[in-house]
Amino acid sequence: MGGGHFPGEEEVVVGDGDAVPLRDVGKMEHGCEHYRRRCKIVAPCCSEMFACRHCHNDATASGDRHTICRQDVEKVVCLLCDTEQPVSQVCINCGVNMGEYYCDVCKFYDDDTEKGQFHCYDCGICRVGGKENYFHCAKCGSCYAVALRDNHQCVENSMRQNCPICYEYLFDSLKGTRVLDCGHTMHMDCFSEMVEHNKYTCPICSKTALDMSHHWALLDQEIEATIMPPVYRYKVWVLCNDCNKVSEVDFHVIGHKCSHCNSYNTRSTSRPVDSPGSSSPSTSDSSENNP
Repeated sequence: MGGGHFPGEEEVVVGDGDAVPLRDVGKMEHGCEHYRRRCKIVAPCCSEMFACRHCHNDATASGDRHTICRQDVEKVVCLLCDTEQPVSQVCINCGVNMGEYYCDVCKFYDDDTEKGQFHCYDCGICRVGGKENYFHCAKCGSCYAVALRDNHQCVENSMRQNCPICYEYLFDSLKGTRVLDCGHTMHMDCFSEMVEHNKYTCPICSKTALDMSHHWALLDQEIEATIMPPVYRYKVWVLCNDCNKVSEVDFHVIGHKCSHCNSYNTRSTSRPVDSPGSSSPSTSDSSENNP
């Protein structure tokens, strides 16, 4: 995988008068919005040429919807000499690298090696960001940043799911992803948009998705300053979405604080069957208090 300047290899003179290794001719000058490369792939499904598999999938999205499995690509066409040939890094006719980075497992080409491409044999696909900066989590089924090693909640095959916001498949998405404290994953852009709309809980499990301690402290102050009328001074049962424990707390229109973990990410629930009787009225009409 990857290309380079080999001792004694032929050099050619390009337009600006500089001599460059033959294999580097045209580097970073060709490609598409997804990758810089000096070849097009021949789609094994329809035998048409596309700059990459993403271009193929986008082109067929509105019609005969079908996608390419990267490992199924068998032929490419060199963009410098227009030669159709079996997949390989070096063109069999003109001798250029059709991709400075080349993976013979994924049939993947890219001239922009600053992305830090590497092949993860556990994932079965190529990743970007530098191999030294990532590790493969076997339970989650994907590569995560080394900062998350022994520092995240494992959810089995969490990346082999659709983003809960945009529903795009996460595992091989080109977009950056974020691992929430609960272990579920979503696109970074989708997470940012969710927060901008004042939604702070995981769309899958409803656990708090970021540090809300400052917000909880503000709610403490607001509740302390807002005295409920005597008719509303009763107890209610709430289930905490963060610690999954049940609490009996004072009713308040602003929110209900979990007595176990101090989170306000709670919702009304019925009295546990093994608890003593409560003087509180039915809580079925109590509003949920998800942040």
